[in-house]
Amino acid sequence: MITHTAWKKSSFSGGGEGNDCVEIADLRTHMAIRDSKAPARATLTFPVGAFTPFIEALKKSASTTGPYVNPDR
Repeated sequence: MITHTAWKKSSFSGGGEGNDCVEIADLRTHMAIRDSKAPARATLTFPVGAFTPFIEALKKSASTTGPYVNPDR
């Protein structure tokens, strides 16, 4: 299990209490991502070498489509 102190909140946290964001954990050989609003739910885990390309693809997608807006909010 990943300890609470291993998780770091995104620097792009939403307004208010900063709960509208993701958190990451460096697990040495893997990087884990979870929703800060539901930390007990599933996490995405990537080998360290795949994490940077994943983040770059997200940045590229956001720059062409704009940020994701949850229609349920």
